[in-house]
Amino acid sequence: MKRLMLGLAVMAAMPAQAQTVAERLNDYPTSARADYVFACMATNGQSRLVLEKCSCSIDEIASILPYEKYVQAETVLSMRRTGGERMAIFQSAASAKTLVADLRRAQAEAEVICF
Repeated sequence: MKRLMLGLAVMAAMPAQAQTVAERLNDYPTSARADYVFACMATNGQSRLVLEKCSCSIDEIASILPYEKYVQAETVLSMRRTGGERMAIFQSAASAKTLVADLRRAQAEAEVICF
């Protein structure tokens, strides 16, 4: 019993393992994928074909960009639309530019593959 308790304590103290490829490819919550597809369909049309293309697009983006980076890039883009002096950091910061550039590259690749 003491060995079991010790083993559990050691396992709990161990750092988390890196995500597997399957986990990384599926780290986008369903609601985030659905939001993307709804916005994509609003832009490109409301047909079954567009649904399939938009679904393909978010799947490709998810395979390229981890969800955390996707959220950060979307946040930067949202803050840029807000405007104002306090939001200038989102226009000029190198890290913000890199996040958005990575998202744009992923979107471009997804468009080539899916559309």
